[in-house]
Amino acid sequence: MADEAAVRQQAEVVRRLKQDKAEPDEIAKEVAKLLEMKAHLGGDEGKHKFVLKTPKGTRDYGPKQMAIRERVFSAIIACFKRHGAEVIDTPVFELKETLTGKYGEDSKLIYDLKDQGGELLSLRYDLTVPFARYLAMNKITNIKRYHIAKVYRRDNPAMTRGRYREFYQCVNDRRILDGMFAVCGVPDSKFRTICSSVDKLDKMPWEEVRNEMVGEKGLSPEAADRIGEYVQLHGGMDLIEQLLQDPKLSQNKLAKEGLGDMKLLFEYLTLFGITGKISFDLSLARGLDYYTGVIYEAVLLQQENDHGEESVSVGSVAGGGRYDGLVGMFDPKGRKVPCVGISIGIERIFSILEQRVEASEEKIRTTETQVLVASAQKKLLEERLKLISELWDAGIKAEVLYKKNPKLLNQLQYCEDTGIPLVAIVGEQELKDGVVKLRVVATREEVNIRRESLVEEIRRRTNQL
Repeated sequence: MADEAAVRQQAEVVRRLKQDKAEPDEIAKEVAKLLEMKAHLGGDEGKHKFVLKTPKGTRDYGPKQMAIRERVFSAIIACFKRHGAEVIDTPVFELKETLTGKYGEDSKLIYDLKDQGGELLSLRYDLTVPFARYLAMNKITNIKRYHIAKVYRRDNPAMTRGRYREFYQCVNDRRILDGMFAVCGVPDSKFRTICSSVDKLDKMPWEEVRNEMVGEKGLSPEAADRIGEYVQLHGGMDLIEQLLQDPKLSQNKLAKEGLGDMKLLFEYLTLFGITGKISFDLSLARGLDYYTGVIYEAVLLQQENDHGEESVSVGSVAGGGRYDGLVGMFDPKGRKVPCVGISIGIERIFSILEQRVEASEEKIRTTETQVLVASAQKKLLEERLKLISELWDAGIKAEVLYKKNPKLLNQLQYCEDTGIPLVAIVGEQELKDGVVKLRVVATREEVNIRRESLVEEIRRRTNQL
């Protein structure tokens, strides 16, 4: 049972975090702990106690956060559409057998649902396996699709703080990795589990990864050391050529195929003029079992200060690769459908933008309202409603205050607070003259507009903003 001293101490922790502008997730976690402690303090006997908080690993998004979130989605969707992508959707849960055995060691992170009528179900872990099931079920062999939806993992995510400057792409190929494991002496049966260890190199130093390989997964120290020599290599076309001449790798069929495709990829990247943002990185593994060829991640860089130190990686914001065998796992005849894709980490990108907005104190608009219909005198509610109805019918985004006789000053202040750029003011004189007074909130400029010209004037002015 929490006592009052402990509650006061926890409240001080929350206060300090807010004062230091700590991570929203960290603050939410400590607030939830505080609320739980308060709930256990006394109260009416027999009365049901509950804590108002979101489940662990989740959060609410208020209007300001959603405005930032929509900005992220708009940029991503515009890019997808620019390249001719179509959109699909699939159920939030799948048959458990659909998801089982597709994610390697990450399978333990899948949420299973209780049997509710004869079917064993699980919440989707990603959007790739459901997509492969969709392709096989509908016998689709050619589609360029995008899919934006929530996925669920029993994970404990951590968000790295820092000032983010740019990102670059890391690429590798599963065939190169498998060839590398073979020439280093990794038994076939350990390829996937050792690949999962290598995948942790962006979060753990090599020594810890090596200890996991040897101590937990039973790999020989000699094989681990040989892997260590390769996974420290990264570069571009020069590294590809170097590995093609490697006495061991060049004799391995899988590695040779992967290096050939990697060379072709870099030739294409050269045509696009983006090789400066791409690193061929032999430590990139991607833990999921279904990858069969090229794999890649977009990695953010954090610069510690402005004195020219080298940027360091702070984490992946997107990742994906080729998975040519996944659809065939669902096809009755085992037909292979070549697939390649990328998943974008919306939550991490959103957290970064949220931090950036807070640091810059940028004012975020949470609505798209173009104009507020206001009145200058009392008893003009009906006239306001008539005008706003005309604007809505014309497709103008308009609001009106839900008061019978609001003060003009309060109406103007509402526009200041919410970022509405224009005010359409109706008054007794304006009604007699057949005009509406249009006020620009930022400059306080006012101009009388003929009522029949108001819609066009609002469109013209808001298009300039």
